[in-house]
Amino acid sequence: MSDSKEYIPPKVWKWENQSGGKFTNINRPVAGATHEKELPIGKHPLQLYSLGTPNGVKVTVLLEELLALGHEGAEYDAFLINIGEGDQFSSGFVEINPNSKIPALLDVSTDPHTRVFESGAIMVYLAEKFGEFLPEEPSARAECMSWLFWQMASAPYLGGGFGHFYAYAPEKYEYPINRYAMEVKRQLDVLDKNLSSRKYLCGDEYNISDIAVQAWYGNVVLGNAYEAAEFLDVTSYKHVIRWAKEIQERPAYKRGSKVNRPWGPKETRVAERHDASDIK
Repeated sequence: MSDSKEYIPPKVWKWENQSGGKFTNINRPVAGATHEKELPIGKHPLQLYSLGTPNGVKVTVLLEELLALGHEGAEYDAFLINIGEGDQFSSGFVEINPNSKIPALLDVSTDPHTRVFESGAIMVYLAEKFGEFLPEEPSARAECMSWLFWQMASAPYLGGGFGHFYAYAPEKYEYPINRYAMEVKRQLDVLDKNLSSRKYLCGDEYNISDIAVQAWYGNVVLGNAYEAAEFLDVTSYKHVIRWAKEIQERPAYKRGSKVNRPWGPKETRVAERHDASDIK
């Protein structure tokens, strides 16, 4: 399918009409709060304000992994931020994350409290705070950080590019779908080649880069995102599938992937988490 009418960009772009699609009501070209509303504060050292999207899942899985290792300081309250209703534009949320994107973390165990935004930054902060899932040896640490930043740089092609035009855009056009499908498949091939000789992304040890990449690419090859597994021929990436299945079976992953998830079967969703018993 080709565009029926060529788009000619104006000299100066203006925000006049919503673009349509699933998330059109939350997209805008300006930053800042749209309404006054304070964020709630729970009883635990870490306060997470999030939604169970791939970026949100990264953090809740890491927190559950830390708790599984016995780190009591990793206890957290996870409050739901409904991006469809614009919760991310409240004054309280913008105070923690001026970019109005989930997830956002507030560490109330420090004085003053520490805010952290951007999922990758939150993961590094928590890994360093508790001394887990981030190698200390310089070369190993560099490898881990390289794969973590690879995910942060690549996910916009997968989610904002391929996912948007293939699954969410109001109309399907050949050029953007082909363009982003090509790049996503190249990225999957990068992963597959790397994992052909390694158990995890960096070798034998599971770390934050695995958690981050699993949330996006693992879910794609396992058929949990965009209903695009057949289209992308994910079965050809056998090493990625092996890796993704192993991570999916980790108890902490199973727990963390349910948090701040208000959709799906009842047994897979926990809208808010304030105690370990909240996750069945």
